[in-house]
Amino acid sequence: MKKHNFSAGPCILPSEVLQEAANSVLNFDNLDLSLIEISHRSKNVVAVMDEAVALVKELLGVPEGYSVIFVQGGASLQFVMTPFNLMKAEGGKAAYLNTGTWSSKALKEAKRLGNAIEVASSKDKNFNYIPKGFEIPSDVDYFHTTSNNTIFGTQIKDFPKAEGLNVCDMSSDIFSRQINVADFDMIYAGAQKNMGPAGATVVIVKDEILGKTGRDIPAYLDYQIHIDKESMFNTPPVFSVYVSMLTLRWLKGIGGVAEMEKINQAKADLLYNEIDRNSKFYGTAEKEDRSNMNACFLAHEGVDTALFDEMWKAAGISGINGHRSVGGYRASMYNALPLESVQALVDVMQEFEKK
Repeated sequence: MKKHNFSAGPCILPSEVLQEAANSVLNFDNLDLSLIEISHRSKNVVAVMDEAVALVKELLGVPEGYSVIFVQGGASLQFVMTPFNLMKAEGGKAAYLNTGTWSSKALKEAKRLGNAIEVASSKDKNFNYIPKGFEIPSDVDYFHTTSNNTIFGTQIKDFPKAEGLNVCDMSSDIFSRQINVADFDMIYAGAQKNMGPAGATVVIVKDEILGKTGRDIPAYLDYQIHIDKESMFNTPPVFSVYVSMLTLRWLKGIGGVAEMEKINQAKADLLYNEIDRNSKFYGTAEKEDRSNMNACFLAHEGVDTALFDEMWKAAGISGINGHRSVGGYRASMYNALPLESVQALVDVMQEFEKK
């Protein structure tokens, strides 16, 4: 029996997606060739890229005037590409909301290229909440947020908006809930949470914001070049994009993002209700900012966690050890994790409390 996979990432994927992806490695499109050994310029692979882009646009309702590209390097490369493409070379300034490890890293990279400022931070309480009520300077080239924080289990529910450009790293909750793409000028997300295996990153960018910084941008870091080359500036991460395409097909088949949001809310409600009810555990994030993707919780002092660890492992549960920055436990409930897996964890928590 396959384990209940709560891994924080790379994440669980739908079983049918894994099966089709495995078949493609042996025989792709009945070519008697593997997907990973044929030219990325072949019509079969170009069709994969085209469908992946089309599904992103369809599922998120991407408006006209935006381009969708797939690039490599994960979100970490986007920490660099964002200021290169959006921060002016002379007198450039950007604002960042610091809600955790990844936004901290993004801010650090932006500071290499210009005046990147932290408008608010939740570091004072180990990032267990989302700052609110802060002011975003009107003179910044762009404002950057991170929608979901995997390590600390927080998620932005209502996005603050700047007068200028709004950029968001949605690596760990893209396609998990409905968003209005038009509220953002750029969105980026690594594949390895809700789309596919590590290796590909999707970028959704408003065309009119590019080419205005006055910078001499290195070719690979230039969004416009990737748009012009239709994500084929160099050999793309073909397998990662293909699995992402299959996952987006699956998501469309179950009713799209709107239906996925309902399922994810049901999973989050089930687990958080048990965390709050159970006398042995407590949540780490402020309730109003709790992530529907990553539920972080600790055991109360004196609780026998060794016994709990034995019990959840015996129940076929995997990947709930908390990040070292928080400790305790972290149950990641990405799109492909079934409600039954969350119920299995809740059952163990209830049995543990009785013991």
